[in-house]
Parts: sequence; structure tokens; C-alpha cells
Amino acid sequence: MTNNDTTRLSRLTAILTQLQTKRLTTAPDLAEKFRVSVRTIYRDMRALEQAGVPIVTEDGKGYTLLEGYRIPPVMFSESQANALILAEQLVLKNKDTSFIKDYTEAIDKIKAVLRPAEKDKANLLSDRTRFEQNLTRDRNSHHLSQLQNALTNFYLAHLEYTNEQGTATSRTIEPFALVSTTENWLLIAWCRLRTQFRYFRLDRITQLKVLPEKFNPHHMTLQEYFDQYH
Repeated sequence: MTNNDTTRLSRLTAILTQLQTKRLTTAPDLAEKFRVSVRTIYRDMRALEQAGVPIVTEDGKGYTLLEGYRIPPVMFSESQANALILAEQLVLKNKDTSFIKDYTEAIDKIKAVLRPAEKDKANLLSDRTRFEQNLTRDRNSHHLSQLQNALTNFYLAHLEYTNEQGTATSRTIEPFALVSTTENWLLIAWCRLRTQFRYFRLDRITQLKVLPEKFNPHHMTLQEYFDQYH
């Protein structure tokens, strides 16, 4: 086997992982990721199809795999997958580039075994989470997992909240994002009481109940939120 053969086999394996990691992926995205031409990606896709991989082409959108094409080595619950995505944000703050590369590739493989709906939730949570190094290492919150679930499933949440002045209020909120500062976890949510986006410190939430009622998703990324409201 030549070096070119080895390189191509490695790329085909990585492309298969990418197809399982993302709901949809495009030839230009793959070409950029693997630093090859789009034409090479087309040839790779044909090779995978000839090898029996059930690739579905969605016109104008990209490639996906036929539903059910995977043999998961382990099944993760949604909360476990969410915890791993959160850990990814922490790892990305590490200054060792090789460590980041290894962990990111591991996360890709974990995402690859998730069902499409779980995959979408994992990618949404990854997009809606920001993590900074914690200096105090004191994070007094027991609500993070519940809020992750509400955020990715678009469930309303009711909370009892005490502000900095000690005033207690009841709020119904639409969870949007989770941001870790150097001191605290913050929830960004649309507050139905104030009819605007608000920040809530998780350690000031005295009671939290995720409601069965769903809300319409806010169709913007976390960066778009920051650009619009800051």
C-alpha cells in the first residue's frame, strides 16, 4: 500500500465519521476540512457508496447517511451526551494543541453514534455554550443538567429567582444559552415576565421546574445574540 493509498483510506474513514457526526455535510466543507479538491471528495463519496455505505444525497443541501446505519459501541443518554459536550468546552481552553486535537476527534466519534435527533441537540448545545476558566472553582448550582435538557428540547422552564438585591421573583423563561464566566454559570433566556432576553445566575435560582410546554426556537447562534444585544 502506497502513502497515497494510506492517506486516502485515512480520509475515507474520517469522512465516514463526519457523515455520522453531522446530520448533513457538504462536499465543499469536507474538501476544506481535508485540504483536497471538491472533485476528490466526489470520488471519495463514490468509493464509499461502492463499498456499500448507504449515502443519501439531498439536492442543494449535502450528504447524509441512511437512518440507522451505525453500530454504536455504547449508547449515551441525552444527559450523558450533554455532559460530554460541556467537557469539550473546557478542553478547548487547554493550551496543548495535541490534547485538544485528540479530544475533539474523540467527541466527533461520540457524536457519530448518536441518533440524528440527539446529534442535532448535541450540536445545538455545543453552539449555545461558552466556557471560561473558573478562578474560584466554586459553582453552586444543581440545575445545569435540567437546563441543558430544556435548552435542547425547547421546553419552557419556571424558576424562583433571587436577584443581587435579595428580591425574589417567579419567572417563566425560554432557555437560550449557557455561559460560564470566571466566577459563575449564567443562563441566557427570554423572560416572559420582562419580555426580553435576560441573564440569570444559576446559583441564584432557588427552584427550577422544566415544563412540558414547548416554545418556538430562537433562530440565531450565540455569537449572533452577542452581536445583536451587546
